[in-house]
Amino acid sequence: MLEAPSFHAIAAMVVTIAMFIGFARSRPSTEIVSLMTIAVIAVFLYFFPLPDTRPTDGLSLAFSGFGHYALITICALMIMGRGLVVTGALEPAAHLLERLFKWNVQIGLLVSLVAAMALSMAVNDTPVLVLLLPIFVSLAARGAMPASKTLIPLNAAVLIGGMATTIGTSTNILVVSIASDLGMPEMSVFHYTPIVLVAAAIALPYLWLVMPRLLKDNTQEDTRPRRHFQARLRVSEDGPLTGELLSDILPRLPDTVTVHDPPIGRLQPQQRLLISGPQEAVEEAMRTLRGEAAPDWVLSKIKRKASAQNEDVIVVELAVTADSRLIGRTLPSSGVADLYGVAVLGVHRPERWTGVTDEFNDYSAGDMRFAEGDVLMVTGLRADLEEFARGDSLLMLEGMRELPRRSKAVLSAVIMGGAVFTASIGLFPIAISALAGAILMFLTGCVKFDRVGRALSAKVIVLVAASIAVGSIVEASGAAAWLGMALSLGLSSLPPALVLGAIMLFVTVLTNFASNATAATVGTPIAFSIATELGLPPEPLVLAVLFGCNLCYATPIAYQTNMLIMGEGSYEFSDYIRTGVPLVLLMVTTLSVLLVLTYRL
Repeated sequence: MLEAPSFHAIAAMVVTIAMFIGFARSRPSTEIVSLMTIAVIAVFLYFFPLPDTRPTDGLSLAFSGFGHYALITICALMIMGRGLVVTGALEPAAHLLERLFKWNVQIGLLVSLVAAMALSMAVNDTPVLVLLLPIFVSLAARGAMPASKTLIPLNAAVLIGGMATTIGTSTNILVVSIASDLGMPEMSVFHYTPIVLVAAAIALPYLWLVMPRLLKDNTQEDTRPRRHFQARLRVSEDGPLTGELLSDILPRLPDTVTVHDPPIGRLQPQQRLLISGPQEAVEEAMRTLRGEAAPDWVLSKIKRKASAQNEDVIVVELAVTADSRLIGRTLPSSGVADLYGVAVLGVHRPERWTGVTDEFNDYSAGDMRFAEGDVLMVTGLRADLEEFARGDSLLMLEGMRELPRRSKAVLSAVIMGGAVFTASIGLFPIAISALAGAILMFLTGCVKFDRVGRALSAKVIVLVAASIAVGSIVEASGAAAWLGMALSLGLSSLPPALVLGAIMLFVTVLTNFASNATAATVGTPIAFSIATELGLPPEPLVLAVLFGCNLCYATPIAYQTNMLIMGEGSYEFSDYIRTGVPLVLLMVTTLSVLLVLTYRL
């Protein structure tokens, strides 16, 4: 007969349920619920310590998440992802996928999901998501599907692919190792892959067509006015524009860029292209066409100075005020480049130009005179730009942004690739690879110390710490073991098919609220014991545990990749429940049926 759970086990289950309810309601915020959970565990264990422990041991357990390797790993992965973004290392891949999404959004998403599944079969799922995450964030910024509609499906595809081989996740290795220690024959890498591939094919339409519709567009609205800047690009002697037809170039430009007075015939060196569009679109056109929007000598000077001082080149918007020295002057006569070492890339005039006007032609020739209210798009170092604003009575507007440090793009890609490769072949644990990669990102200047805060998410940090604390108390209090014993007693009278489904569902619930390691450690011996008692082959029941450990879609605390996407997608706890629970039910049903058919139970 099953004994009643201990006082601490009951308390652990109550805390877990209360935390889940708090997250599901989204009130108060995720951060507050996480911190309150940690506080309750710390206070409870201080006054009611676990057997054979001191009151202060409870404090260590409650706050252990902040120093846990999983949290450190996640932070290190975020920093490496930031390094790829700020150096522009992912732009080629982003451009390729962007063209695919522009051609057909649905086909682009389908190809991405299938590629994610295939990659995670051979490479640990965490590095795969780390590589894909900044690409899809960049795609969202370029106008493809919003990140909030793609990251959860992408994460689910990575987790399903990781389930397909014994090396796909560390959890798979753990389950197979425990089963081998219990006397089962060791499974090969692709031992159960056909079962997962069939289940993945059944789940793919849900990930592709249904899941994005269940997610909101969490894109932050840009409240700044959409200013359209006019810029003139000079065709350089050795640039990619020379000898090209404009009709061949236009498809490579952002949709919001307009080319005015398009030239006839092939482009010639020193020829000018007049373009207009929002700041980001004009910058993208400059990068794509590699045209010069300012004199080459001043742009080279800015780059040399930035490299010498180890500073970022930034782009700002500066408004011409009534007291400005620039009023009535042209750009060449203003001497801006000589005086301040900055370059004016484009001009926005409140009366927006919609076509080729005399004023636009004056700008292209350098004869346009600045007027009060004009907004200049200027690039340079921060100190020089501030001096320019002070010296010429300009108002610095919102819209400052750093230019990618493209000279370090290859370096950041090599660092990330090295971290992923060493972790995927098992040379180093993912925690060590990620930490080493983050350190190298700092030492090489790919990521700067004063920019680290932009890479990290406070919500994710406290959520990870709270989930680790809850998983620790669920295991230490005996709650997980008691639930396993209750399950084994309740399954004795059920047919084999229902036994499989019940074991998988139990492990799935455990993995979504505790951890994969806890679910694997508790679930594998229980499955082996139930198989012995009921006279069933142990392998399908152990596989039910393995599959259940990977069905961690329903909560952000279930797995570290779930938490990695939380900040980038601006997700709430309810988003995981709404999209993850149907996927869990679909996968449990599909995998249970496939196990029954495969092993003829």
